[in-house]
Amino acid sequence: MSEIDANIIAVDRAIAEYRRGRPVLLESDDGDNALALAAEQASPDSLRDLCEWYNSRDGLTDGPVLALTESRANALHIKPTGHGVVLLQVDGNTDVGLVQTLADGSTDLAQPMRGPFQRLRRAPNPAESAAVQLAKAARLLPSAVIVPLLDQTDIYTAEARYLTVTTRQIANYEQGAAATLRKVAEAPVPLADAENCRLVAFRPADGGVEHLAIIVGDPDRHHAVLTRLHSECFTGDLLASLKCDCGEQLRGAIALMAEQGSGVLLYLAQEGRGIGLMNKLRAYSLQAEGFDTIEANLRLGFDADERVFRPAAEMLRLLGFSQIRLLTNNPDKVAGLEACGITVSERVTHAFPSNLHNDFYLRTKKDRSGHLL
Repeated sequence: MSEIDANIIAVDRAIAEYRRGRPVLLESDDGDNALALAAEQASPDSLRDLCEWYNSRDGLTDGPVLALTESRANALHIKPTGHGVVLLQVDGNTDVGLVQTLADGSTDLAQPMRGPFQRLRRAPNPAESAAVQLAKAARLLPSAVIVPLLDQTDIYTAEARYLTVTTRQIANYEQGAAATLRKVAEAPVPLADAENCRLVAFRPADGGVEHLAIIVGDPDRHHAVLTRLHSECFTGDLLASLKCDCGEQLRGAIALMAEQGSGVLLYLAQEGRGIGLMNKLRAYSLQAEGFDTIEANLRLGFDADERVFRPAAEMLRLLGFSQIRLLTNNPDKVAGLEACGITVSERVTHAFPSNLHNDFYLRTKKDRSGHLL
């Protein structure tokens, strides 16, 4: 097993522990070791047990902290610190309901926030930043409870009890997983709008979520192929939701490729612009309360768009394509693919009429995200 494969498998195991509500031991190069628990999955017992690891005798650390992203802290009216992660002190007596409320922006209007909140002024250490990044990778709310471990005996005990992952492994996880993508299956699948079609499935070395390529016709690899990057959208693609234009974009792209004779649609496992289906539903609940799609993501603690383009670039290379005509209204996709070494020779407009339910969403994409609609 290569070092890259071993590293991403370690993070994938840590993701599973986070999602089960179990702590993970984070080790950093500078010795800032800590136990971390995803805030969303915390229980009264797990929070109390975690905080009991803190050795107050050392007097060298701030004790257990709740780490929030800067955007989530801003939504809570916590004064900024100038860092991407903001830290609040907690202890074993902290109400787990408060921890989860602070992490979950979808409950803000239903549960008036308690405060004011005292945040630490210092910058987060590598373990604290990695704990939040791991929550994002797990498609959980980007918040974690972290307890520093300085006593070597405590570290040895924690290593025997919990899964260990390094901050470096977490930092390199997304790009590393994309670099290990391999074709695992391929079959002809005639579609209603493109009968001459086949599907190719790709899987990373950690056995994580698969991406798909929908290949229409027989594209010429010596010329720029018509290509669409499509992030999976359960509500739009499968349920024909009127809140977005994803279903129309998916079927419209396949139909256009069939009409032009060939094309490649990459169906990427990046639901909700990379935040996952559960968090997308949380964002939808905020949109129902008047927030736009970007405000909703930020209030939950995410960036406006959490997607990365390395998986798409690797899939294109594995399929033998280096030049594409990109079917998109999003300039970030053009820039993202070109940064990964794919030549975008042309941006092809891909827009559909709005409806009563998605008009505000589309206007937000145009006015705030720079989509060319």
